[in-house]
Amino acid sequence: MKKWIALCLSLVMVLSCCGMAASAEERYLGVMLSTNIMSLDTNLATDGESFEVIADCVDGLMQMDADGAAIPALAESYDLSEDGKTYTFHLRDAKWSNGTPVTAADFVFAWRRICKEAGEYAYMFDTSVGCVKGADAIIYDGADPATLGVSAPDDKTLVVELEVPVSFFPSLMYFPTFYPINEAFYTSLEDGTYGTSPETFLSNGAFVLESYTPGTANLTLKKNPDYWDANRVQLPGIKYQVVGSSDNALTGFKTGALDVVTISGNQVASASKDASLAKSLTVTGAGYLWYLSFSQTENNAQGGMLANVNLRLAISNSIDREALVEDYVMDGSLATYTAVPPQFAASATTGADFAADQDAFADVCGYNPEKAVEYFNAAVEELGTDTFTFTMIYGNNEGDSVSKVAQAIKSEVEENLPGVTINLQPMTKAERLDKMQNDNYDIALTRWGPDYADPLTYLGMWITNNSNNYGFWSNTEYDQLITDCTTGAYISDYDARWEALFKAETLVMQEAVIAPLFTKANANLITDGVEGIDFHPVALNRVYKSAVIK
Repeated sequence: MKKWIALCLSLVMVLSCCGMAASAEERYLGVMLSTNIMSLDTNLATDGESFEVIADCVDGLMQMDADGAAIPALAESYDLSEDGKTYTFHLRDAKWSNGTPVTAADFVFAWRRICKEAGEYAYMFDTSVGCVKGADAIIYDGADPATLGVSAPDDKTLVVELEVPVSFFPSLMYFPTFYPINEAFYTSLEDGTYGTSPETFLSNGAFVLESYTPGTANLTLKKNPDYWDANRVQLPGIKYQVVGSSDNALTGFKTGALDVVTISGNQVASASKDASLAKSLTVTGAGYLWYLSFSQTENNAQGGMLANVNLRLAISNSIDREALVEDYVMDGSLATYTAVPPQFAASATTGADFAADQDAFADVCGYNPEKAVEYFNAAVEELGTDTFTFTMIYGNNEGDSVSKVAQAIKSEVEENLPGVTINLQPMTKAERLDKMQNDNYDIALTRWGPDYADPLTYLGMWITNNSNNYGFWSNTEYDQLITDCTTGAYISDYDARWEALFKAETLVMQEAVIAPLFTKANANLITDGVEGIDFHPVALNRVYKSAVIK
């Protein structure tokens, strides 16, 4: 109760600061974040909230247009060599918020640093994704960062060498992992302090950091008057407020303290019937695939019981995904039966959705209690026991519906598979990720959001030793298929690559490496008169560069 009162008082304070009578020209946009951002350091950020704020403040070589296509940002233009392996980016005039010009060397420093420190998103440079020359040796073998295939012949020219052609490489450049950092500024700071305050963070983008303390519920940005595209930016600033409860989000929206909030599914129906709220309600694709991850190592799950494919298939087939989205999530999210979610990646040659056929794996993934029992009986015979107790971890600060989904999964699995007990263990998202990264869990209710518009953004996770392969599954055939799609036989044959990616997905599904559950949608309330926010299911879910308050 005290926490709820404190939050309400906080919302009132935000409201009194911006003032209901404030003109559109001076009023900051109030935006809800569902969780605290993890970091403003591009080497440490791993979450959508952090990426959103970083992208508010920093431009990369490219940016997303309203339709999600890659268009020039700091790169005014670029050239591509005939063999498709060398990009030459030509930078425009731009400044950091301390007045220092943005140069090609800022990209060289930032990219080398990420590969050297081998953070969780360094993989985007390696041959599973970006294929930047030399990245694998630096990230995984400790080679000299100076050997990375990126150079700055002069301040306005950045040359990037790839191991092989990557058709979607320009779209990677709008992702924050590829953003620049000014070396002189970074090295002037104490270790570990970059991005922890307005004084330790530089912007070159639409907004600058006005106030921020890590771990607190508020973060404020103001318009960057020196932004190269400042005429496009109409908002004077953004006030972010971390609101973990959709009830409190709705309260903040109704009082005017928040202009952009995400509400839970059980609020959507009532909002639709409320004339004052219905006009503010919009549902957008969030792109996140929610799924169950199974630890397959002997460290967990009763000595590695979940390494048994029949046991994983039994669990997957005992879950009613339609009931999850209709009875618990209720915000327009889609029940999903594929490892790559629907309405995300379309073929460049046919336009067909990669995951259009949600019945493609009906024999191994669906709600089929009888088949679940068949798989379970096979697992019992193979493992020599008919009693299993697993702990399922999930984030208690990742939205109101997550705990309900976790409870529903527990109930369904235990009802359909007598002998299986699922113990629920809620924790913060950060704690969940830490346990998964350190192989300290049995089953995790988790999610993955696409970083770029290609099936590989999902399928690349399950190659052997990938940092996001939280189940520690390994399959040589799968690894070879992904290699063929990234650096091998199919790099110049688009249709063959597409088919190989589907074969890779088939292995993931047949092996029940994960149990896909649903593709998330967001039910948003947006204040009347707020326009121009770009919503995307890929990379950056919300972009405010063109937003206005009328």
